[in-house]
Amino acid sequence: MNNTSQRVPNYRFACEKPDHIMLSFNGDPKTSMTVTWRQCKEITQGFVDLRSKNGETFRVDAVTELFKSDVNISSIFWAKLTGLKPGTKYYYTCGDVNNRSDEFYFTTQPENLTSFKFIAISDHQKDDDHYNPSYARLNAFLKSVLKENPDVRFILTAGDNTNCGQHEIQWNAMFEGMQGIIEYIPYMMTCGNHDNRGMCSYFPEESGRYYAEPAEFFDNQLKYSYPLNGPEGWQTENYSFDYGDVHFVVAGVNEPKLVNEWLVRDLDECGKKWKFGTYHFPIYYAGPNLSNDDGYPMMRPGLEKLDVLFSGHEHNFSRSFPIRNEEMFDRPSQGTVHYELGNGNFNPPGTHTTNKLWHCAFYPQEEQVSAYVLVEIDGDKASFVTKLNDGRIVDEFLIDKQKDEIRPYCVAPVFGAGRTRLLYKGCDMGLCFEEILPFKKDDEWMVPFGSLISHIGGTALRDGNRLIVNAYNITAVFTAGEKTALVNGKEEQMCQSAVIDKCNQIFVPLSSACTFFKMKWAYAKRNNFLTVESADEGQPLPVDISELR
Repeated sequence: MNNTSQRVPNYRFACEKPDHIMLSFNGDPKTSMTVTWRQCKEITQGFVDLRSKNGETFRVDAVTELFKSDVNISSIFWAKLTGLKPGTKYYYTCGDVNNRSDEFYFTTQPENLTSFKFIAISDHQKDDDHYNPSYARLNAFLKSVLKENPDVRFILTAGDNTNCGQHEIQWNAMFEGMQGIIEYIPYMMTCGNHDNRGMCSYFPEESGRYYAEPAEFFDNQLKYSYPLNGPEGWQTENYSFDYGDVHFVVAGVNEPKLVNEWLVRDLDECGKKWKFGTYHFPIYYAGPNLSNDDGYPMMRPGLEKLDVLFSGHEHNFSRSFPIRNEEMFDRPSQGTVHYELGNGNFNPPGTHTTNKLWHCAFYPQEEQVSAYVLVEIDGDKASFVTKLNDGRIVDEFLIDKQKDEIRPYCVAPVFGAGRTRLLYKGCDMGLCFEEILPFKKDDEWMVPFGSLISHIGGTALRDGNRLIVNAYNITAVFTAGEKTALVNGKEEQMCQSAVIDKCNQIFVPLSSACTFFKMKWAYAKRNNFLTVESADEGQPLPVDISELR
């Protein structure tokens, strides 16, 4: 940022009066509610005063812990209200004997609930000014959404609630921006990569980016706000809860193998009709600079038990076909719908995104707009409407479990025998691949690797029987008829010899090429396509051809 040394940080430090007041589920939503708030460190005891509409009153003492941040120490309070009556409106205040909050209210989940609504948003962090980020537009946006949908039961996020969650100034701005909302409606957050991101120094300039594992500030401020039922040592940023006939799993961005083990156990033990999840990183992404190595294949067994997986990170909207084990299907029982929520706070994507083969709906959201999805559960049906702040509808669809269908209908592509498609990060190579399609040789896929590398922006040079390719700072030389390749000057063995096909193109074994270039690949048998991707988020920029000779 320019002129950062001249700015005066707005720390929004804790004081005697309670702030950061937030409702959340940490138990049965029919009979309990948790209130979280903050006060200055000198205040170490607090409680919630609760009354129902018929005049019953309760006092519930809070659990208190000191929260030591990068700039301050404050007291965090959690009061778990239990023994409540289903479908009942309660009024409450929080604080200590001398310092009380205003009065707010909430309503518990009714008994035998079969129909309800919630909204989901993602990436509502602000990075306009680290010293004083403003969430005012988010506040106005969400209040307008809730005014239009007053029967919404809670808000679910898919991560990046802050821009740098290892700095208290970011959380303080976010909580201030949610005032007038989360005191009345439970706020269930997912931990995103920005929520566990920090800088060794922000003043006067940003330097030393790091990612905390676990996400200390997220975990310490929300320690008892959410159920402590996640994997051992990684609770709070991983938890699950029920509402109505829906089971929700919230997965953090750390320790994917351990999280997957927990997901499998948790979802197998769940007896609810619907299974929804959140995970910040999109598995079936839209950007050219992403891969799904952060989540797949480590978390595939757990995540593919879900009906719908909400994600964010890319700041654009997309919806996939039902997907299982890389294959795309038509019916909801056959796979998981991957739903990227877009961004909720006027944050256009930092990089361009594009529609992929696995998407049946897509919107780049490069306009200065905010998005949210309204989800309505009604027995065997779940409807999803994604809207922008200006009222435009981005996407609308319905899952009907009884009929096992998704409407509007959209059929996943299935390519014909002998017409196997080659995709890179979900994109078809297009007309340039019309006659040079992959084929199998002794059970190994052979592909026109030079054409693929050229298509994605790398360099490919044909020199007689030799194919010289460069991408991601790796140079490989393949020779037709030979089972070895020269990779960055070192001879490497391949599983098959390179060959020249009928179109005079050099084909190489895909598995070997992916090993050399640190890529991964998969074959979707049902749909008959190969997909290749690189975990390197750098650009495969071409080099001077003379360097490859």
